[in-house]
Amino acid sequence: MTGLHWGILATGGIAHAFTSDLRTAGLDVVAVGSRRLDSARAFAAEYDIPHAHGSYEELVADPDVDIVYIATPHPGHVDNALLALDHGKHILVEKPFTLNAEEAALIRDRAAEKGLLAMEAMWTRYLPHMVRIREILAAGTLGEIRVVSADHTQKISTDPAHRLNALELGGGALLDLGIYPISFAVDVLGLPEQITALARLSDAGSDAEVATAFVHPGGAVSTTVSSSRGAGTNLAQIVGTEARIEIDRVWYTPTSFRVVRPDGEVIEEFRTEIEGRGMQFQALAAERLAAAGQRDSDVLPLDETVAIMGVLDEVRRQIGVSYPGGR
Repeated sequence: MTGLHWGILATGGIAHAFTSDLRTAGLDVVAVGSRRLDSARAFAAEYDIPHAHGSYEELVADPDVDIVYIATPHPGHVDNALLALDHGKHILVEKPFTLNAEEAALIRDRAAEKGLLAMEAMWTRYLPHMVRIREILAAGTLGEIRVVSADHTQKISTDPAHRLNALELGGGALLDLGIYPISFAVDVLGLPEQITALARLSDAGSDAEVATAFVHPGGAVSTTVSSSRGAGTNLAQIVGTEARIEIDRVWYTPTSFRVVRPDGEVIEEFRTEIEGRGMQFQALAAERLAAAGQRDSDVLPLDETVAIMGVLDEVRRQIGVSYPGGR
């Protein structure tokens, strides 16, 4: 253990999932902050956290806190991240990192100015099966990568007030769901050189379904489909000239995969066996980086996070989705 102390900013569902995995991994959670003190106290009692704060300002000012996990809805990420950085805290910001690339760049630049670690909580990239997949790709086992495909489809409430449907909260399938397969495609193939996107919008104007087709450096292509209105297979694959990787459902959570030759021969099978949901791996990575004096992730550097937000900005431009205030 590094001895770093975590603070949890906000007490919604994702904060519960993350904190539960921190406890599973034996990491040190010392404080939680909410806009309502009773909510912070209830959260602290559930996870045996010693300090409960009734504001985000009090949380980031807590001298016992070294690193803050930011779990507010998307529109609050930029202000919450800057607040924590200005109080000298490292940050792990729930994905999507921000609403747009401009906000993401603000956080990146402030973190560099303060000499602090800032990371996007794209937890999938840190999971054991994804670590092994990158090793296989680096070894050249698949040959030349030609195609990446992935989907993220869930059946979520159609209530216009639900967070995923409310534009004022950054709602829509793209930022909550589509960011997973799009980040995956970038991880494997690099940033796209051509972007094509289509969508079906909800009555509220948010994107209910989004499909993307990208062309990446060298001519490889990727396709993604995301939906908040129906649950699909949630599979992914990477196709190369010498072999392919088939990732089982749910591909963006701890799961299994196979490496398969074109003739159908399975040359490797990988199965994940872990405790918890798997969100602890990103936290362990953040701790190691911060403790070692490193200020960026080698798995998902901040420049890449900003660039991916730029890709999402272009997708939103093409499908006609914008958030209040021109964001």
